[in-house]
Amino acid sequence: MLTEERKQRIIQYIDANGGASVPDLMTLLGASESTIRRDLTDLDRKGLITKVHGGALSTSKKITADLDISERETMNHGKKLLLAKYAASLITDEDMVYLDAGTTTGLILEFLTSQKTIFVTNAISHARELSARGYQVYLPGGLLKSRTEALTGVDTCEYLSRFHFTKGFFGSNGITVNQGLTTPDVSEAKVKAAAMQQSMEKYLLCDSSKFDTVSSVTFADFDTPMILTDTDLPASYKKYKNIKIIH
Repeated sequence: MLTEERKQRIIQYIDANGGASVPDLMTLLGASESTIRRDLTDLDRKGLITKVHGGALSTSKKITADLDISERETMNHGKKLLLAKYAASLITDEDMVYLDAGTTTGLILEFLTSQKTIFVTNAISHARELSARGYQVYLPGGLLKSRTEALTGVDTCEYLSRFHFTKGFFGSNGITVNQGLTTPDVSEAKVKAAAMQQSMEKYLLCDSSKFDTVSSVTFADFDTPMILTDTDLPASYKKYKNIKIIH
């Protein structure tokens, strides 16, 4: 296959699917990893695709960056409150809950009515508030990421693997059907994936602005959690059974 023909097929596949991983393209085109990566670099340089960790995305997809907590707290605050209030209503005294770091999951604390729930969280701010309110809360070790105030790394993942959560509540920087749930940081993605794997019931709190948005690293498939979102959800997502619109 000629180089230009191969590149054209890459563009067509990525546009049709929203994105593609390097292994996907290797299988599709029967090309080596180095060849695919070289093609993606060239196509990205020309603005025809957007190269990301492990593959590439269609240029029609929005790419998210990591923001400070102070920047994220004011974004879509009303919608986040709605999702957090519903999520809090799911938590009972009998639960052992994993609470992911993030501004939306943090808002759940405002609406808690249970008294004896046990919490595990990788967020310093969540742990501090939960403890002040009298809850039993476990905080893993790990590397503190100052931008998001989240504990991350191998030690964090190892600690979380010991637990079996009845419910887990998570945030995401982006979500699409093909790329799944994504976040900008590899170490945070690993922690999210580890905690989600240990959760019997998995809930993603994701306001409608996050849909059709992709960040650098996937931490779960689209259909893994129950997705809680608001009424401005894009129409193309309303057919999926794992999405619950909160009014």
